[in-house]
Amino acid sequence: MIIFAALQALKDIFISFTMKPSAPLAERLRPASLDDYIGQKHIIGDNAVLRRAIESGRVPSIIFWGPPGVGKTTLAYIISKQVQRQFYQLSAVSSGVKDVRDVIDRARMLPEAPILFIDEIHRFSKSQQDSLLGAVEKGIVTLIGATTENPSFEVISPLLSRCQVYVLKSLEKNDLAILLDKAVKVLEADFGKKITIQEPDALMKISGGDGRKLLNAVDLVVTSLDDMQPNATELVVTNDFTTQCIQSNLVKYDKLGEMHYDVISAFIKSVRGSDPNAAVYYLARMIEAGEDPLFIARRLLILASEDIGNANPNALLLANTCFDAVNKIGWPESRIILSQTVTYLASSAKSNAAVAAIDAAQNLVRQTGDLPVPLYLRNAPTQLMKDLGYSDGYKYAHAYEGNFVEQEFMPAEIAGTKLYDPQDNPRERELRKNLRDKWKEKYGY
Repeated sequence: MIIFAALQALKDIFISFTMKPSAPLAERLRPASLDDYIGQKHIIGDNAVLRRAIESGRVPSIIFWGPPGVGKTTLAYIISKQVQRQFYQLSAVSSGVKDVRDVIDRARMLPEAPILFIDEIHRFSKSQQDSLLGAVEKGIVTLIGATTENPSFEVISPLLSRCQVYVLKSLEKNDLAILLDKAVKVLEADFGKKITIQEPDALMKISGGDGRKLLNAVDLVVTSLDDMQPNATELVVTNDFTTQCIQSNLVKYDKLGEMHYDVISAFIKSVRGSDPNAAVYYLARMIEAGEDPLFIARRLLILASEDIGNANPNALLLANTCFDAVNKIGWPESRIILSQTVTYLASSAKSNAAVAAIDAAQNLVRQTGDLPVPLYLRNAPTQLMKDLGYSDGYKYAHAYEGNFVEQEFMPAEIAGTKLYDPQDNPRERELRKNLRDKWKEKYGY
């Protein structure tokens, strides 16, 4: 009996020790069912397409594309539980072809295809992704990949064509509020104190729609308050304290790598803001952190059109050349090519007229639908089309002086609509003058 009592005491001590909240708050609050899952109602809400697939048990291979902290890993795990399949998880950062093949070999021995979840699948090389193809195609495994990058660029076409892509969105304010309430209840149990979120705005702002970031932040803030007020029976969270606490604990706060995305954001905004010094500083931060050079080069390629455009057409050419060169060379030499491109783009004149034009054009199309193209602009490859008036009356610009003749190219319902508005920089002022000389007062150039 004495021995039994001693063993029971040791067991109680062990259970007490293991139940202490040593795991991160985000891990302890990870939901175990679709009903507990927060956010993404567009794909897993009542009667949503993915929810129907999960409830039917017929889950295809999937790519979850979305920002960090929105529940990609959690949703994959819930799916495996719902359909009662074995769940294997690999990280593309630390796993290779051998790990993939080991899972596939084990999967062949199972009566049903297991769920193979690959986090950050965009970091898998082409050969690593190729190693998945056969197993996915034959149904040996059901793949669920998670990526923060556009899968059109990061996942090879043969694999992408075998998967359904679902876009996960940043958590909305209501979602974050629900998550915060759950966190408070857990933390109250942890600390044995009442916790009042008097002002949640700073926590919401810091999260940026990232649930994990919100939980890490509130955990840090409450812990700091408890350290400062060990005898208090209530801990009150305010905006000022939250901001002060997070700013003074950035290293601790970022222990899971959330600031990775903040550095990328600061990098892009520095180039856009024409500060080559800040831009190259954040470039160095990414290099030292081991960022994929192609990821950086791709961001610059997008920025060259989005933020510079026709203010300096050479920017896109240089960014494209940079991407090709980095693809061929890799680290460490690519840092020099990236530095040249970054400082050039940051120093260049800026214009977002191109992105504003396509945004306005797409909005117009959504509002007006498929308006009929004027007959004289239509192609007329057959005699019937010619008889119907297709192409009749079209004026061939090169047949006129200056390679220009005034005619209406828009559908009649939106004739004269201006979508491209050159901005105030030397290159686009020249473009504006050229357009004004041609179109006179028509578009208001």
